[in-house]
Amino acid sequence: MEKLLEVEHLTKVFTLGSLLSRIRIRAVDDVSFYIRPAEIFTLAGESGCGKTTIARIILGFEEPTAGTITYSGKRDAKNKKVWFTEGIQAIFQDPFGTFNPLRMVERYFFETIRNYRLARNQEEAIRLIDEKLKAVGLSYEEVSCKYPSEFSGGQLQRISIARALLTDPKLLVADEPVSMVDASLRMSVVNLFKKLKEEMGVSVLYITHDLATAYYVSDRIAIMFRGNIVEMGPVEKVLIRPLHPYTRLLRESIPEADPRQRWDKKITLTETEYQEYLRVGCKFAGRCPDVMEICRKEMPGYVEVDGVLVRCYKYFPS
Repeated sequence: MEKLLEVEHLTKVFTLGSLLSRIRIRAVDDVSFYIRPAEIFTLAGESGCGKTTIARIILGFEEPTAGTITYSGKRDAKNKKVWFTEGIQAIFQDPFGTFNPLRMVERYFFETIRNYRLARNQEEAIRLIDEKLKAVGLSYEEVSCKYPSEFSGGQLQRISIARALLTDPKLLVADEPVSMVDASLRMSVVNLFKKLKEEMGVSVLYITHDLATAYYVSDRIAIMFRGNIVEMGPVEKVLIRPLHPYTRLLRESIPEADPRQRWDKKITLTETEYQEYLRVGCKFAGRCPDVMEICRKEMPGYVEVDGVLVRCYKYFPS
């Protein structure tokens, strides 16, 4: 089986607190998964589960504490920024934060083309920009000489994707790409990922807390809780017939994002969340309706159930 990206035993530890009362938080705890060519793989879970930290490590913005990442057969644990030239591009959460409001949008395209030497002259550059914009349902004529404020959030996110496509990436890392887009426009962005996969063979690491769009767009999905992947497999099996108690709880209770309400306070961990990160055994044991004594003592390994990997003692042979 061909693997475009493989993450093996990835761990990231952050140290919080003062010198005398430091706490080590394993934001990512021994995480392993892979992404095939032309596949949409989703990391899903509530805020603070570690999914964005994984994306930042893959993109080279964070150094892993342990573990390896292999891309297109090349393993490089220290200088992953070189991967941007080898086929990985990022799509970020806030399309309005991606662009300087005082700068015309087309300048970002020309800058990327110049940095990567993608065209020999202005005419060739415009032709390439128009080609990538048409792939996302826009055109150079619609974008030329316009500022970010002249576009909707959905249009700006599609422009971000078009810019990422300039380098012909094999993998897009999309971190909450529709959470700040109006609900009426989310499906246009999600459908674009499916189109890129089917027509251009692009793989997508889709990071989200929105299980509705995850179910619609994903081939496979991994559910994260407190730095661990607790369940992973084909999206239909994981979300229609969830095995892990946390996956069931997440499907039933996770709220929909409201793009009209922006969170402007610093996010801090509650005492309960601290304890879940530091807990010996299964980190979900304190909230699990099916908890057993062994859950409080030792973290379960993975067991395969009908093609789904689940980290839960309920499914271990008795």
